Amino acid sequence: MKLVIVDYGMGNLKSVMSALHYLGYEDVTLSNEIPVLERADKLILPGVGNYARAMYKINSFDLVSGIRQLALEEKKPILGICLGMQLMGLSSTESGFNTGLGLIDGVVEAFDNKELRVPHVGYNQLIPRNDSRLYSGLSANPDFYFTHSFKMSSSAEIGRSNCSYGDDFVASFELENIAGVQFHPELSQKNGLKLLKNFIELF
Repeated sequence: MKLVIVDYGMGNLKSVMSALHYLGYEDVTLSNEIPVLERADKLILPGVGNYARAMYKINSFDLVSGIRQLALEEKKPILGICLGMQLMGLSSTESGFNTGLGLIDGVVEAFDNKELRVPHVGYNQLIPRNDSRLYSGLSANPDFYFTHSFKMSSSAEIGRSNCSYGDDFVASFELENIAGVQFHPELSQKNGLKLLKNFIELF
């Protein structure tokens, strides 16, 4: 199993790689080169930081069309983590309006409840879909570690699982070969490790 973590300079790369190695997956590569991504069995798109900056970096490495080709046309399994999940959507209002990768129908906006402490940081339970592959074998309301100031919403059928922080938001989605999680599985102990394994084995 060849796993490639997309390295555009804004991800929790070492923690993700360490989690995959802990699970026994040794063939793990960091790369921002499309030929390397093409040879992967599964792709992971991590992300930490600012949406606008991330899309600038992704564009600077000329990755947009290649990632879209692999995910949408070749149906290569891909998992987005935190900011990486948000980048898979259509757009974000972080630092102005920015267009995303457009892999799924979702938009990213700031938490608008003024009574909430932002960023949303810490463990929070979520409600998985009954037919979820990501949460297979986990409890009915598993908890994961979140840290984010912007949230994704979607009215489309993207296989979403919800989390509530003031309002409901997309905690994860899974649509055919494309999956994303707002939380950090690599920092979420046993539940996070199980989810990573589920993505690798079930997608």
